Order: sequence, then structure tokens, then C-alpha cells
Amino acid sequence: MAARPLGRMLGEMPGRMLGRMLGEMPGRMLGEMPGRMLGSRRPLLPLRSPLPSAARAAHRDTDTDPLTKQAQEAAATDWKKKLTPEQFYVTREKGTEPPFSGIYLNNTESGIYCCVCCNAPLFSSEKKYNSGTGWPSFSEAYGTCGRDESNTNIVRRPDNSLGLRRTEVVCKQCDAHLGHVFDDGPTPSGQRFCINSISLNFKPSSGQ
Repeated sequence: MAARPLGRMLGEMPGRMLGRMLGEMPGRMLGEMPGRMLGSRRPLLPLRSPLPSAARAAHRDTDTDPLTKQAQEAAATDWKKKLTPEQFYVTREKGTEPPFSGIYLNNTESGIYCCVCCNAPLFSSEKKYNSGTGWPSFSEAYGTCGRDESNTNIVRRPDNSLGLRRTEVVCKQCDAHLGHVFDDGPTPSGQRFCINSISLNFKPSSGQ
């Protein structure tokens, strides 16, 4: 049987499957893919794979969040009032925006990128670079000193969803999902913070 072209195979993939695959590719692989494969705008796609009901129950049982279910629901209601549906989906439900669709992807202004939920400063434009992956990329978080991130407003968390070992990046102040960090970034940090535009609120430097 003749092999089908990669472009056709990608085009036939369900939106969720394609979104997961693109979100996990190293930057260099995404950068090498033709634009026609990645340029289409799709609905917001989840980063988490569906789990069987038993697995979901087990996951809930091991959740160490101190909030009760009632408090969590109340908090979610408050966030829904404050955020747009797209912002809520990405920041509170760990979704992701389609590649090359974010408003800050090509932003070159000087300033600070803050959390869209709580306005905590997260990343500086000085550390933003073009990774070619389709999402805003930063080499380090705002407030980083060498390898010390204790004065930043980001927290790293293990993410073993999709059968992969990744590192999720969340806001330290409000627990908003921001994106993931990978070890294929530029020197000297060698890191690529792959962040959703929709999780950010850009504040230009004074005087601009």
C-alpha cells in the first residue's frame, strides 16, 4: 500500500489529536514543517488526553488541592465572570490555542507580559524570541537570576499526560495554566517557555 503524504495525513487528523501532537513537538521540528500544515486556525485544543472514567477517578483521589469541591466550583464561577470563554478554557482548564494564532506571537514591543488572570508579571520582552513553533517563546521568566526562579511568578509542575514527561508552567499567584517549558531554547539558558498568548496581558514599557 502506498504511503500517504504527511500533509494529507495531518489534514485528516481530528483537531484534538493534531493539537496534542503539535504542542509536544520540539521547536526545531515544528519550524521545519511547511506553513500550509500549521497555518490553519482550529478551535482551541486541549493539552490533556481523555482518560477512562476509572483513571479520572483515581486522578481525583490523588489530588492534593486543599480546596473543597464546592470551593473549587465557586472559584471557577468567579473566573468565568472575569475571563472570556477562551481565556477560561486555556488558563483554568489547561487548554491551548492553535499555533500561529496568538495575538502576541509576533509582538516586538518592549514591555512586560503579565498573567491575564491576576496581572502578575511573568515574562519580559527582552527574553522573547522567535522559536518558529507558533507560540510566543521566552528564554527565561521575569525575575530569574541565573538559574534561580524563586523571585519569579511562575511555578514548574510535572506533567505526565499524553504518556509524555513534560513540565507545565503555571502562575505562582493564581495557578493559571500558561504553557510548558522545554530544554531546546537558546543559550545561555537553553530553555524555551512555550506560552499561550491568551494567558498573557502585555503591558508596554512607559514612554511608548
